[in-house]
Amino acid sequence: MKYSASSVWENKDEYDIAVVGAGHAGCEAALAAARLGFRTVIFTVSVDSIALMPCNPNIGGSSKGHLVREVDALGGEMGKVIDRTFIQSKMLNSSKGPAVHSLRAQADKADYSRTMRQVLEEQEHLDIRQMEVTDILAEDGRVTGVQTYSGAIYRCRAVVLCTGTYLKARCIYGDISTYTGPNGLQSANYLTDSLKKLGVRMYRFKTGTPARIDRNSIDFSRMEEQKGDERVIPFSFTTDPEDVQIDQVSCWLTYTNKKTHEIIRQNLDRSPLFSGAIEGTGPRYCPSIEDKVVKFPNKDRHQVFIEPEGLHTTEMYVGGMSSSLPEDVQYAMYRSVPGLENARIVRNAYAIEYDCIDARQLKNTLEFKDIEGLFSGGQFNGSSGYEEAAAQGLIAGINAARKLQGKEGVVIDRSQGYIGVLIDDLVTKENHEPYRMMTSRAEYRLLLRQDNADLRLTKLGYEIGLISEERYQRLLEKERLIKRETERAEHTNIGTSEKVQKLLASFGSTPLTSGTTIAELIRRPELSYEKLAPIDEKRPELPYDVKEQVDINIKYDGYIKRQMRQVEQFRKLEKKKIPDAIDYDEIQSLRIEARQKLKQIRPSSIGQASRIAGVSPADISVLLVYLGSK
Repeated sequence: MKYSASSVWENKDEYDIAVVGAGHAGCEAALAAARLGFRTVIFTVSVDSIALMPCNPNIGGSSKGHLVREVDALGGEMGKVIDRTFIQSKMLNSSKGPAVHSLRAQADKADYSRTMRQVLEEQEHLDIRQMEVTDILAEDGRVTGVQTYSGAIYRCRAVVLCTGTYLKARCIYGDISTYTGPNGLQSANYLTDSLKKLGVRMYRFKTGTPARIDRNSIDFSRMEEQKGDERVIPFSFTTDPEDVQIDQVSCWLTYTNKKTHEIIRQNLDRSPLFSGAIEGTGPRYCPSIEDKVVKFPNKDRHQVFIEPEGLHTTEMYVGGMSSSLPEDVQYAMYRSVPGLENARIVRNAYAIEYDCIDARQLKNTLEFKDIEGLFSGGQFNGSSGYEEAAAQGLIAGINAARKLQGKEGVVIDRSQGYIGVLIDDLVTKENHEPYRMMTSRAEYRLLLRQDNADLRLTKLGYEIGLISEERYQRLLEKERLIKRETERAEHTNIGTSEKVQKLLASFGSTPLTSGTTIAELIRRPELSYEKLAPIDEKRPELPYDVKEQVDINIKYDGYIKRQMRQVEQFRKLEKKKIPDAIDYDEIQSLRIEARQKLKQIRPSSIGQASRIAGVSPADISVLLVYLGSK
């Protein structure tokens, strides 16, 4: 058979959904779409970059651990894969209240990527294609397919963009500039132009990574050893805790010093970050070492974490010292750090610039407002971090599938999860730098703890179709046990026996002068459900996670109830929907700035409108009156 010489040809494989990019966002999006029964194809510039960790070799961390557990509660994959591939695990902020406890696991980077790739390869309804997507095809404001660099056209009914840091990517250190993606992989150089033709507004952002140093050249005796937790808590609610009790590797802590800072200051004129060679805006909350030295001139030292990249490599990640300084300066500054005096660099530190979008063009379902069927997730939306990417990818994939099911899109609000806070901030607020999730961004963080993510979101995952019946029934049983044991503790009386007084004294707790309940004793700061076990004779045998919930629910009962009342007020405003077809020019009493912002963002509710910069409480009152009159 003779084929046409035309460079454009139509691939006849039938797909419902195309996912562009196979990083942490793309993997979650493609798996969600395929698991919901839709024929899905995922495109990547290299199959070797699937679920790549081009920067820090870990999953989780402060607030990010919350996102991973929420992704898992909804039926996502990240938590399961890190449980299978971690080499060290720690619960951060464990000395503080439960609202800020966050899991963080050091990953074997190569094993993580390989394991996630295997999950994709074995997933029914999902095909992997190594090819650069160059065009998004649309007709009458609706997506019809994608075209690749080879000229092949893949027809589909929905597209999810998860391009990460690859669009027109440029890696820079000193005066060296290469147009490649992270880790020297191929960049995607054509899709930006296609998106601009569709009217998509683009930003230019920057991120960076530190050098990787050969373990054999490090003197660990000059550093502080950082070990993992004695008892590891898994990320996934489906992982058996006994399966993650492994021999863990150590990380190490050292510090920069005055000499390090002097080397950096003397060479700032050679830094592309300060010379103007870098155009993109970098993340404020993950600055380069140059940024730290300039912005905190009175600080004599900064923490440097030396972290293994995996069990089968000698590469060590130098956390806290990302840089775009020239190679000779990198050697000088790294070798000024205690323990790194003879350091041999395996990979230079570099900054990377890339194209991303103004996420205010998206609905809170992560679908473009003006391009039906086109969804977007991950760093392409102007965020930073693997965890933020996975969370957005999961929601974008779910909603692309629901679009084809003819169902309403899933929107997690700010009172339901960190995922809701993340997406709401991205689509509502103007971000001039890569957005990073933090616990302080969540107004209801006492309710949105990492330990109760399953109780908050697994029912929703079940309704969507990503949670099995067996897992759902386990959740209902857990809820029943928590409720029953909480009620028992509230009604179990404890007297003033010598045994009781002796136990209280052992924890420095005030002796009892009259009887009380187990619950009242749990509410004492120095006591807990577990500590009271010796005097609680009728206590049943319960799983650890049930006992944890009983303790938190009782100890923080007053604070939780107060926050739930705040959530009720918040939801009243969220329920006041704003019609898509509203004409803000009709509302004469709105201030000009408010009218402009409302027309640009087109919020879906009064609650979202109230969070837009430039929309005042008075404008909200005017809007409420107008909607009431209609």
